[in-house]
Amino acid sequence: MTTVAPFALPFPCPSTIDAAIDWSSFDAPWIAELAACPQDPEHHAEGDVWTHTKMVCEALCADEGWRALADDARALVFAGALLHDLAKPACTRIEDGRIRQPGHSPRGAIMVRNLLWRLGAPPPLREAIVGLVRYHQVPFFAIEEEDPRRRIAALTQSCRADHLALVTRADALGRICRDPQRLLDNIELFRELCREHACLDRPFAFPSDHTRFVYFRDRGRDPASLAHDDTRATATLMCGLPGSGKDTWIRDHADQPVISLDDLREALDMPPTGNQGAVIQAAREQAREHLRRGQDFVWNATNLTRDLRRRLVDLFAGYRARIRIVAVESPYRTTLRQNRERQAAVPEKVIERMSGRW
Repeated sequence: MTTVAPFALPFPCPSTIDAAIDWSSFDAPWIAELAACPQDPEHHAEGDVWTHTKMVCEALCADEGWRALADDARALVFAGALLHDLAKPACTRIEDGRIRQPGHSPRGAIMVRNLLWRLGAPPPLREAIVGLVRYHQVPFFAIEEEDPRRRIAALTQSCRADHLALVTRADALGRICRDPQRLLDNIELFRELCREHACLDRPFAFPSDHTRFVYFRDRGRDPASLAHDDTRATATLMCGLPGSGKDTWIRDHADQPVISLDDLREALDMPPTGNQGAVIQAAREQAREHLRRGQDFVWNATNLTRDLRRRLVDLFAGYRARIRIVAVESPYRTTLRQNRERQAAVPEKVIERMSGRW
């Protein structure tokens, strides 16, 4: 058992399509957590999450579609199957005598990103695995949604639908439940829907980047219709942990006004912890001044969560700004070192906590 290049992950992928999975070689603290986590018997009569995970990986390795992939793609999809339920222990609730694990897919995506970042996985490959974890349940139900086209248009911006279908099919086969055939049928319909819209192995295509942006904000819009671009300025929204290199990127790439939350905290004599309401309000007012003038600017803050970014996107778009999100990151140890070298270093325990929301 060897790990397929270029992954530097702490678990092996079968080195050939005929190799058996050597489960004794898997050693990670989260395995014990999965093994101790129960599941609702209606959907998972096989037992705990680790038992299910092993069944999923074995089902994947028997799948002719997975076996036909190139080595790097097989390793990527195997990693997605192995980590797809990583967040179930953290999300487990008992409600009315039933075991529930609500939100384990999006939370799992955050946990997998954090895990693979610390292990040094290359960002593009890491994010491909994260996409499989985040959306691994979607092929079960996408075809039954009111607007399945919107769903596949969104998810294919983050992961390949054909890889996702392999993980979800293995997820269906690697369990004991009441109606597995319905799950398998829905997965095949998901595949057909993606084929129909030419996004099974690539992102759903839009006539322009602006059309894509408008489509996901306007539910009544036809994605094939070119949206008129009436933007009048560019708002650059930085995203990254403290010490990741945002200030360096701005210095090297942006010749425009910068709204820095760190600078505003210093001006207002406020610490980076505690209530940041006054800082945010001051920053938003500066942004409005630039937006009213149609002036390009940079918003420099961590902006690690979708919710924070969405609020700012809504503000900027309301003034007809084109929004550019620049995600900056550096390896785990480098981030901690660069943070220590900053004039206003953030406590490392704060960075650890923030990375759990990234």
